[in-house]
Amino acid sequence: MRRGLSPVKRRLRAEALDRMAHMVRLAVAAGDGPVGQRYAGVARRMSTRHRLRMPYEMRMIFCKKCKTFIPPGSGSRVRLGSRPRAVHVTCRRCGHIYRKMLDPSH
Repeated sequence: MRRGLSPVKRRLRAEALDRMAHMVRLAVAAGDGPVGQRYAGVARRMSTRHRLRMPYEMRMIFCKKCKTFIPPGSGSRVRLGSRPRAVHVTCRRCGHIYRKMLDPSH
């Protein structure tokens, strides 16, 4: 039977999540240059080291194919699709297009 996390490990994971959020904020502020890429890479390695799933807002700034940091506005192209209401995000490094479906009721 699997037990829950120890209080120490739970605290370490919470601290790692806070540090990841801080590193992502620094990466977005730094932009698409090497400094921003470095900050985003550190945040990504923290998630793997501490076995944490990145929150959705953090995951959206990484390309789903080449896994590089794509800051909003400079590293990606964002378009609004017409037929199936979706946001089309294109990575400028590898050209991969992925779609986020919008809620049809609104």
